[in-house]
Amino acid sequence: MRHEQKFHAWCIMSSHVHLVFRSVKGQKPELLIGDLKRFTSKAIVKAITENPKESRKEFLLEAFKKEAEKSSNVTLYQFGRHDNKPIELWSNRVIYEKINDVHQNPVEAGLVFRAEDYRYSSAIDYADEKGLLDDIEVFRYYGI
Repeated sequence: MRHEQKFHAWCIMSSHVHLVFRSVKGQKPELLIGDLKRFTSKAIVKAITENPKESRKEFLLEAFKKEAEKSSNVTLYQFGRHDNKPIELWSNRVIYEKINDVHQNPVEAGLVFRAEDYRYSSAIDYADEKGLLDDIEVFRYYGI
């Protein structure tokens, strides 16, 4: 079964990723996260193995293999953690606050002064400009 979701906000930091999304067809968030993590890990391992200019290929793949050996349900490479910290967003105000929190991560880390200047986030989409990803559904909240 193919799961579908709409992404409202995202931010990739050096050690973690933040996402704000919703299920289009009522699937459980943990199934959507699992699908996303499987797809992403396979794509990253493929990019590492197929890139002839990747100088850290052996180091990275060996690290992923060592992590896989610690897991009972992973056969070759473990990229990322098995756990995640989903938070159900129950009101428009909470959604707005969490999206803002996601976009402020690089600012708080001292990487940029303004959230929209961080390339690996949807903050630029919220500044009415085009970000890296297509189909970001900007959440507008007028109740503040």
